[in-house]
Amino acid sequence: MHLLLKIILTLAIILTATTIGRKWPSLAGLVGVMPLTGALVLVWLALDSGSDPRVMQQFTWGALWGLLPTVLFFLVAWLCFRKGLPLSMVLAASFGAWLVAALAHQWALR
Repeated sequence: MHLLLKIILTLAIILTATTIGRKWPSLAGLVGVMPLTGALVLVWLALDSGSDPRVMQQFTWGALWGLLPTVLFFLVAWLCFRKGLPLSMVLAASFGAWLVAALAHQWALR
């Protein structure tokens, strides 16, 4: 039941963002990256770890520094869209940039 609740809430956020995006794309972008996702993960981690402060601290530290690869993902996507590239190329370039930055993120946080 716990897993089903996680799936339903996560899906609801994604569906809400995509529904909003039909009329207000920039607002959907805000909803898509809002701290609600991070807050949900904090709740799930707290429930799963017994609110272990070490786990919670490590997650928030990783999330804080994880913002840099995420910003890079969206920056590359924005630049690619400005150049008129198709979605498949935009996603490939954006995820590639994110992956390199995420690997650097994990290496730096060791």
